[in-house]
Amino acid sequence: MSRILTALGLGLVLLAGCGTEAARETPVEPGTTSPATSEITTVDAQAAFDDLGDLAAAWKDRDCAEIERLTTGVESTIAGRVCAAARKGRAAPAFPTYRDAELLLPARQDGEDDAWFAALAHEPEPAYFVFVRTEDRWRLAAGPIPVVGKAPGVAGEVTDAAADPDAAVAARLAPTRHVAFLTDPSGVGGRGVSGVRFASGDPMRHLLTELVGAPARVRPDRLSTDVRIEGPAHALALPGGGSLVFHALRLVFTQKPGAGRSFLVHPRYRAADVRTFTGGAHAAVTGSEILVLATKVAKDNTMTTVGMRRVLADIAEGSG
Repeated sequence: MSRILTALGLGLVLLAGCGTEAARETPVEPGTTSPATSEITTVDAQAAFDDLGDLAAAWKDRDCAEIERLTTGVESTIAGRVCAAARKGRAAPAFPTYRDAELLLPARQDGEDDAWFAALAHEPEPAYFVFVRTEDRWRLAAGPIPVVGKAPGVAGEVTDAAADPDAAVAARLAPTRHVAFLTDPSGVGGRGVSGVRFASGDPMRHLLTELVGAPARVRPDRLSTDVRIEGPAHALALPGGGSLVFHALRLVFTQKPGAGRSFLVHPRYRAADVRTFTGGAHAAVTGSEILVLATKVAKDNTMTTVGMRRVLADIAEGSG
């Protein structure tokens, strides 16, 4: 499998102070170069979480403009093509009413990056959400991210991992280490050359097995796979070291007919999905599936997937 990393910043921000005070900007003292500080109130965070109801309604109505207004980051990326396909007959994503949210509000120093916070909804099923303040409003940047393992406790002061020397480096490298692991065929047995470790039974171990075996499953068609970092990451420091990282990956599958053939024998994507995304039928297609993840990075750098959502985000004609 080829390895391509998109050029992007991980979006990890520095922070200071407590994260449950009033939301405001404090000007710096004259003559200083320190950035303004931005703090997040519980009231504002709860209001942003409650706005998920508006987003659910927009998806039900296939109101692409409203979805764009309410989202940013990876959710905006997903929504663009998915909403357009939904308007052409593809089923819109289900968006249940989430409630009973635990708000995780990191105190932070506001520099070039936007303010953000996370929430863990407990009903109707545990799921993480990440909200980012951009263009003077809170927007959903990632979520829902259904919990697939045990959600780690974030006790005491909620801290951005970038401000914790015991967690910052590992949190920043988590998306890159995912790509290294998922593009290392020798890692199927748990000990690849990348040196990246996931706990036994982790969904990433299963995903690597799927990616390695995918080309053989569609022969005589030709299938190539690629894994890329998608968008910025945000991370919270965990008690005792380690971090909880919210990030996304893009899985790219390019499928072409085998030698001497003009059609796919084992198409990866349904004909109806190809039509709603591309407007027709094509012999060669490239599909993009996005993984939205919550990953626990332990102090010893072992990574464990605690939340995951996989979405077919786009299908394009040809090699993409």
